[in-house]
Amino acid sequence: QVRLVESGGGLVQPGGSLRLSCAASGTIYSIYFMGWYRQAPGKERELVAAVINNGGGTNYADSVEGRFTISRDDAKNTVYLQMNSLKPEDTAVYYCYSRGFGVMGTYDKWGQGTQVTVSS
Repeated sequence: QVRLVESGGGLVQPGGSLRLSCAASGTIYSIYFMGWYRQAPGKERELVAAVINNGGGTNYADSVEGRFTISRDDAKNTVYLQMNSLKPEDTAVYYCYSRGFGVMGTYDKWGQGTQVTVSS
């Protein structure tokens, strides 16, 4: 069974940086989509950044374009989100999401979430 394990959240001052990691474990044959969403209190969950298809392109929310960078290590089935120039409005719970094909067939998984707080 595929599981997503996230790490790297925390408290940072405005203008600071954090790096999130999400590792997919289990027998995975192909990852179609792997990315990060976030949900702030009282708001809907939104896509932050994603990598689509094996070695494919990346998508970013307009609000993070130029500040956040998503990357993936295919050998480790791990996706990273480098977040620079953080703003208070980036405060949210960040969730990793992945869709792909594993030994049990197509999977569709969310991570447990990691809190990112940007505050002075």
